[in-house]
Amino acid sequence: MPRRISRALQSLSVLALSLAIGGCIGTGGIAPQGQALDANALATDDAIQRAAEEAHWPAAQWWRAYGDPQLNRWIELALQGSPTLAMAAARVRQAKSMAGIAESAESLQINADSTLKRHNWPGDQFYGPGELGDTTTWDNNAALGFSYALDLWGRESNSTERAVDLAQMSAAEARMAQLELQSNIVRAYIELSLHYAQRDIVAATLQQQQQILDLAQKRLDGGIGTHFEVSQAETPLPETHRQLDALDEAIALSRNQLAALAGKGPGAGVQLQRPTLALGAPLTLPSSLPAQLLGQRPDVVASRWQVAAQARGIDVAHAGFYPNVDLVGSLGYVATGGGMLEFLTGKKMNYSVGPAISLPIFDGGRLRAELGEASAGYDLAVAHYNQTLVNALKDISDQLIRRASMDKQQGFAAESVATAQKTYDIAMIAYQRGLTDYLNVLNAQTLLFKQQQVQQQVQAARLSAQAELVTALGGGLGAGDDVPTERQTQVPKTPALLGGLSK
Repeated sequence: MPRRISRALQSLSVLALSLAIGGCIGTGGIAPQGQALDANALATDDAIQRAAEEAHWPAAQWWRAYGDPQLNRWIELALQGSPTLAMAAARVRQAKSMAGIAESAESLQINADSTLKRHNWPGDQFYGPGELGDTTTWDNNAALGFSYALDLWGRESNSTERAVDLAQMSAAEARMAQLELQSNIVRAYIELSLHYAQRDIVAATLQQQQQILDLAQKRLDGGIGTHFEVSQAETPLPETHRQLDALDEAIALSRNQLAALAGKGPGAGVQLQRPTLALGAPLTLPSSLPAQLLGQRPDVVASRWQVAAQARGIDVAHAGFYPNVDLVGSLGYVATGGGMLEFLTGKKMNYSVGPAISLPIFDGGRLRAELGEASAGYDLAVAHYNQTLVNALKDISDQLIRRASMDKQQGFAAESVATAQKTYDIAMIAYQRGLTDYLNVLNAQTLLFKQQQVQQQVQAARLSAQAELVTALGGGLGAGDDVPTERQTQVPKTPALLGGLSK
């Protein structure tokens, strides 16, 4: 007989659960539609094909390749005092705290409550007549309540995972802010070095112009020159002095920019000395770029985590269509009347325990709207990830093209400077021997000055292109050492309950 009763109860339980689920609100076929792109299908350059899905934060400090100790110190100073990085770090801590709040919902919840009240009972139609009418008694209670979410459909666990994914996304965004700050400092520092190099050229030009003026004056004093030649030699001097002043201004502004990037006041920039990095220093690339480099870009990693968080949001919304079952209970003491502490005696103890079930039957379309919002959010995150991936591939390809072009332009610029220098030397010798007029010397000098300026600009552009390429590759020319877990490396799929989507 007991076995029959047990089997009967099991059958009734299954029937009741089936009826309960059948009575729930249907999803109406709402599901996400977005599909994440495959990096391998987009990549056409061997250097960026087969992008790994692991985010390796490079441990090496890529800017040290420029060989400037002052640059190294300044970036370290910026990483410690930048308000931008401080805000990014605060957002990471905030996201981690939110993940902790979500995770706490999965744990056993215990609350204690106690009240001591002196109660006057009036003798009216509601309270009396009775023994408590027109009396004053103690009305005390103490209770220890607990609840535990059974989480049969994964609502709480998916909420926790979603919060963790958002925390990981914040960490990737913080890494992105850090990489952007480093890149901005390197570019500003290269620009400062360029201004110093250009000032050297202008200063040398001024010295040559002064020598030509002295020579013209000697020729005039010797009776073989003219006042017109002296006037011609004097004409470019004010403009050269103006260019020197403009470059001094540019140097001061670059120092202010570097101070601001480091989170310091303008006074800190005055401490910066002339950069010692060589604008013509050789910058080599590895024979082949590791396939993992695209996957270590912080923006790509952050977008992947956003997709993962939205996928968890769909699971949370989907769980709302099923009955929610929690285990609740309480243990306490309650007493009305008697002494103040009489309610703590054993005969006043009471307890309760059992499941609490909530079943959605009609909500005016709220659950379907929440699922629709979560599905649309997933599609939006997937579209954002796809666009981020396309932009990343374009960025890397652009920087590789620019880097190769700068190498070629450097050779052409060097040839132009050599040719202009030879032309100037010939014109100067001819002028000294009286074989040509000063106009030819001035033209040759102007051409040399322009070609030297172009050469310095090309060399600075090479260094900037190197910085841009390293930044586009996530902060290094090699795979990083800080390897995240396997769970972090995968572009999440749509939850199985709603139908899977390809990566």
